[in-house]
Amino acid sequence: MGAGSANSPEPVAAAKWELVVAPFTHHWHKDAEHRRVVLLGLERIAPDGSTVGGALFSNSFGQASAYVYYGHEWNALPGTDSLYFKLSGGIIYGYRGRFKDKVPFNVGGFSPAIIPAIGWRLTPRDAIQAAVLGSAGVTFSYNRRF
Repeated sequence: MGAGSANSPEPVAAAKWELVVAPFTHHWHKDAEHRRVVLLGLERIAPDGSTVGGALFSNSFGQASAYVYYGHEWNALPGTDSLYFKLSGGIIYGYRGRFKDKVPFNVGGFSPAIIPAIGWRLTPRDAIQAAVLGSAGVTFSYNRRF
């Protein structure tokens, strides 16, 4: 049977890696102790939209922090091929000492997180994204697939 046979399985789309660079976070409420938040992340997106990833960042109080997560990305939302929604859930580490109560359910610097995001795919490889950080604020990122 030839490659073009009607019984041939469809080629499986390959998983993709995505680099996330977030140079800016807007806090809902001003606090004199807030510092600039910078994030660098990497995630793997499977053909079915499931994602797994991790990010290193300086939190709002200047502490080195990390987020490890699993989630899902929904592409081509109604009305456009460019708009997507992403939801991730995982563990954040980094809010310690006098800042331990700045995130809920913090035990020893570890706390659970659920982060929804909405993005706009500029090209098949490039996107801009806004992720809501609960009652803290929103972070803006540039995402690059490879």
